Amino acid sequence: MNKKLLTLAVAAAMAAPAVASAEAILYGKLNVSLDYEKIDNVIPPVYNNSVVAPIYDSAGGLVFAGSPGVDYFYYPDGTRAALVVPTGTVLTPDQAQAIQGTYRLVPGASLPGTNFEGWGLARGRNLQGEGRASRVGVKGSEDLGNGLKAIYQIELGINFDTNNAVANNADTISYRNTFVGLAGDWGTLILGRHDTPMKISTGKLDLFADTMADYNGTIGFDDIRADQAVAYVSPNWSGFQFMGAIIPGGAATAIGDQNWNNDGIASGYSLAAIYSNGPFYGSAAYESLSTDMFMNTGTALSGCYPVTTFDAAGAPLYTALSCGQQTSDYNKWRFGLGLLDWNGFTLTAIYENEENLPGSQTVTGMDYYDTLFTGASDYSWRLSGGPDKRELWQVQAGYSFGNWMLKGMYGQASYSGGTTQIPTAGESLANSGYYQALYNDFYNGTSDSWAIGVDYNFSKRTKAYALYTSTTIDGSNNASLTSPVGDITGVDPGIGCNTNDNLLWDGFSIGLMHSF
Repeated sequence: MNKKLLTLAVAAAMAAPAVASAEAILYGKLNVSLDYEKIDNVIPPVYNNSVVAPIYDSAGGLVFAGSPGVDYFYYPDGTRAALVVPTGTVLTPDQAQAIQGTYRLVPGASLPGTNFEGWGLARGRNLQGEGRASRVGVKGSEDLGNGLKAIYQIELGINFDTNNAVANNADTISYRNTFVGLAGDWGTLILGRHDTPMKISTGKLDLFADTMADYNGTIGFDDIRADQAVAYVSPNWSGFQFMGAIIPGGAATAIGDQNWNNDGIASGYSLAAIYSNGPFYGSAAYESLSTDMFMNTGTALSGCYPVTTFDAAGAPLYTALSCGQQTSDYNKWRFGLGLLDWNGFTLTAIYENEENLPGSQTVTGMDYYDTLFTGASDYSWRLSGGPDKRELWQVQAGYSFGNWMLKGMYGQASYSGGTTQIPTAGESLANSGYYQALYNDFYNGTSDSWAIGVDYNFSKRTKAYALYTSTTIDGSNNASLTSPVGDITGVDPGIGCNTNDNLLWDGFSIGLMHSF
């Protein structure tokens, strides 16, 4: 996405030329590309999947409906009733009926992945990478006297092919940076929708901005355009500038739902310091989003409620736990360095560190009670909904000569952490070390991206480009779990793992940009 500094302060800040009159200025950019992409496992395969099946008695009556996370349980009489079997197990009807006496089960299934290879225009809705960020806007200012000006901007995104229909011409218009504010010698203050200071801090360092190889859609840098922001931009002090923004809660969330507990004046905030002087560029930014940004009202109020299922004799069979409550703010650091257009050479580097990722705080768990032993939990596990931490970095290089620019980039994102607890008692004890080692690494993984490209500038306003980019994602950081292990005696501890393993996408794009 385009994150140029001129959009934050129309009249006074950054590199933007001042708007001296009250007249409205029409501006915009059209960016259309013809893209060819190959995406492996766009619908991920399912490996060692287990079906949690209902159990019936010999008369066909339902004995137990099954529940995710349970592989088997014991009845008080000592009968072990298996609910799932490993993928690939083939059972005849007689075998299925005979297993565990009068009980039967359904075997697991293995599902292949689905690939895509083909063409699209300006990314469209379903292809990988970021959109092309075409837009049209109007901006202006009014001189209020004594060095004070009122400023405004209304900017609309023009989205090519954002729906799945080919001929209905129903593509949507979206709001981009749209605000009103004041500007003077003291700086600029705006209120409205806008990119956060963190997003702005490294916008000039992305040579592939608004293309298939944009660093948001490849490396995955987390940029935000806040719907409701109050932002300040300082004057330029010999190349140094400071930006800060707060996001009042307003009962809104980052998940598209309502949370009436989100009522703070700064439920989110973003800070950035930038140095830009000649070819030298450096930035440091910090951003934080509160826990209430990632919960709806019901989740915020209810917390985590365990639900225990009992057998007919009143003995506990298992306790299921599902918790979507967030307990820690989502925090991000970002640093950028650049040598920009120095004798034709450009070199940039960006690093970002993210902690307390929202998915890591969503926990699913199960306590299994073995009535043959003490009645205590024999099989317990807790698995978070995703990794807890992420580190991202990228380097880019370009060389300009005449109207041409050659450029390339390479970067990586690595994932780690997540709360995981594995069996610690009873029959599970002998295998707890194995399971702990397996699931401690469950969310660890990396993604690697690289790109090469060439630009040709017909003029300062019109540019053609061509590029190739490739991204490989280690499937472990996209894994989900149907059930934590197979037979608890260690026969098949891989049952239930759904993994988007080695998702690979690459593509070629040729495009044309025109600004006005």
